Amino acid sequence: MFRGVLDERPYDPPALSLRDWATIPPRQVRLNDLITVKAELRLDVLLAEDSTFFGDLFGHVFEWQGELYLDDGLHRAVQAALHQRSTMHVRVARLADDGTWRAAD
Repeated sequence: MFRGVLDERPYDPPALSLRDWATIPPRQVRLNDLITVKAELRLDVLLAEDSTFFGDLFGHVFEWQGELYLDDGLHRAVQAALHQRSTMHVRVARLADDGTWRAAD
């Protein structure tokens, strides 16, 4: 389902606000191109009907050193897979090699 599963981030995430994320247009990515940075999934979040009510509708992904890391949205990705979908819509923030956000890209 995923390209890889990690238990922590291999990068230091920059402090992006919800407003920063909102400036990034969503795009589709294949689930098997994503590396998740969470090894555990909370079943109550997965099954919640209103899980995105207070947050972004799209998952948050950091592109760093040529890889796509699913930083927020693991439950959305699992729901997509359970519904036989191979892709999901996410916002992708590109990071420089030093981990800084490349907002201008």
